[in-house]
Amino acid sequence: MTTGEPIAVLIVEDNPGDARLIRKLLDRTALKLLRLTAFDRVSAAVEYLCGQEKVDIALLDVSLPDTRAGSLDSLTRIKRQAPDLPVILLTGIDDEELAVQAVREGAQDYLIKQEIDEGLLGRAIRYAIERKRAEMALQESQQRYALAVSGAKDGIWDWSLEEDRIYLSPRWKAMLGFEEGEIGESPSEWLGRIHPDDLPEVRHAISAHLLGQTPDFESEHRILHRDGGYRWVLTRGLAVRKGCGEAYRMAGSQSDITDRKSAEERLLHDAFHDPLTGLPNRALFMDRLGMAIVHAKRRLSYTFAVLFIDLDRFKNVNDSLGHSVGDELLVAVARRLESCLRPGDTVARLGGDEFTILLDEVADVDHAIQIAQRLHHEMARPFQVQGHKVFVTLSLGITLGAGGDYERPEDVLRDADTAMYGAKGSGKARDAIFDRNMHDRAVALLRLETDLRLAVERSEFEIHYQPIISLTDGRIDAFEALLRWRHPGRGLLCPDSFVSVAEDTGLIVPIGWWVLHEACRQLAEWQSLPWASDALAVTVNLSGKQFIQADLVERIAQILRETGIRPGGLRLEITEGTIMGQAEDAIAKLLALRGFGVKLYIDDFGTGYSSLSYLHRLPVDALKIDRSFISEMNGGDDRSEIVGTIVTLARILRMDVAAEGIETAEQVSRLRALSCHYGQGYFFSEPLAGQAAGGLIQAGTSW
Repeated sequence: MTTGEPIAVLIVEDNPGDARLIRKLLDRTALKLLRLTAFDRVSAAVEYLCGQEKVDIALLDVSLPDTRAGSLDSLTRIKRQAPDLPVILLTGIDDEELAVQAVREGAQDYLIKQEIDEGLLGRAIRYAIERKRAEMALQESQQRYALAVSGAKDGIWDWSLEEDRIYLSPRWKAMLGFEEGEIGESPSEWLGRIHPDDLPEVRHAISAHLLGQTPDFESEHRILHRDGGYRWVLTRGLAVRKGCGEAYRMAGSQSDITDRKSAEERLLHDAFHDPLTGLPNRALFMDRLGMAIVHAKRRLSYTFAVLFIDLDRFKNVNDSLGHSVGDELLVAVARRLESCLRPGDTVARLGGDEFTILLDEVADVDHAIQIAQRLHHEMARPFQVQGHKVFVTLSLGITLGAGGDYERPEDVLRDADTAMYGAKGSGKARDAIFDRNMHDRAVALLRLETDLRLAVERSEFEIHYQPIISLTDGRIDAFEALLRWRHPGRGLLCPDSFVSVAEDTGLIVPIGWWVLHEACRQLAEWQSLPWASDALAVTVNLSGKQFIQADLVERIAQILRETGIRPGGLRLEITEGTIMGQAEDAIAKLLALRGFGVKLYIDDFGTGYSSLSYLHRLPVDALKIDRSFISEMNGGDDRSEIVGTIVTLARILRMDVAAEGIETAEQVSRLRALSCHYGQGYFFSEPLAGQAAGGLIQAGTSW
């Protein structure tokens, strides 16, 4: 009851004495007798009777000879004109008929049938106030609950366990596509709609909560919709218990989480699948491979195989036709790979143009090879992609797993990858079976790469110098700078054992700059000696990766300035493959280098492809004949004819000729007979450290 709300006091008198007492009471409390429609605020009376409560008191004088008729008439008028007004019925007589009639009219809030005194009137008014407040609070609570139920997005349920009836809110029913009257009060209306696979878990959760094993009930499950499909819902509830702890009621809410579950499923799918092809990704593949390893340990007869696939020359497709064509090709390859497999096999995309296949339960290695051959056959058919006919070949590595062969899926994939690189190295469009030697070679190669990187940091390289002899007079014309690696565990290593790794890793570039700078520094030191010839030179091999560096010319010019060697003292050896691979750009660089006085040699001439139309345009000073032609050069054989042809070609192009790999006096004689200008090899001297090579210069050694 709110502040200022009136109280109607209906006074029924049956004798003048009671009337006088009431009037005396009213006079003392400053209350006045008022008619029904004349309400008034009387703060003094409120303070006296209600203890600071501020309410309106409405008193109706019905001091009439016929009290029963007057009281009932007044009662009727009060409830008609002010139906929410609480009424206190005061009567000093034992009039059961009047009391019964008052109750029947529904207007009695408090009935007094004893002597009236001051305290009684106050208590009556206070009781009426408290009762009205309780009624209004209950009404407000009921309105709030009804509003919450109607406005909530969640469905509300209330299960009477003792009566085995369940209340399901309109929203709960609408969530499943039903109207208010289409679902009854039986608990089966709820439990009977839960997906059969989810129902046991829901029942267990309910039981656990009712037994007090869990603080509340919560479950995510599927429930049948009116349209025949299932919706995911989250149901929460709490039990109401008796003093002994026994649950007699449970109520809660139900939320539709179908959209959230769909989003979670999409996220889960995306987390384990390649977004381009839709195939399983590395994470999912490794998980299935791990299960195959476990299976192989449990059942010794079980064997699986992993195929590691790389598309040959796929980069050419992207570079020539564009990445959109490349992506579409990858999708088409994925579909074709899937078509070749059995149920239970898994094909995944690891990234780029790499795919893997897990073959579940193969009989032996021949079975895996048969599937590999099927893949090669299927890929031989051209792909039609955006109007282009594209051919694809595969390099494929195979490894088998059985029993205790493997502990980790990473090791299986590693070995299949190693086998794939073996297939690619054999000429592409092939497959290879992994063996232990492949792994050993791969480990050795990795160790070599690691050691090579450390060698750069630790300055473990050194240069040995092999003299280049003038075949005309036998004197030293120059020295070729040859790289050596002083390995801490393997001793002195020649370039053949590590240069290919340096090329693959790109380390050849910093190593090459160090060699060039050190060779020029050593030449400058020799040129400062009084007995050194002014024409003494040093030749340095320039790798293909070093030659394509954008700052090649600037770096070489800087080295020449820093070391201060005489013009013409540096000779660079470049393979014909490096030059012919980018002929126009190479010519521009060679011309710039020649402008610094650098002399240029084509190294290993005759082993690669040389275009005569470009050869005469190249600003080259000499051709260096590969050692393979010299080592097999005998009188009258084809090799001698080839060497003679190269010497003749050089003479026509006004170039010098140098032969490497000379090991016998007969070879020297034949080269001199062919008018070859220069020669080097073990016949003259092995490569020497800088100090020993300087000793040859000082001694004026000649051959």
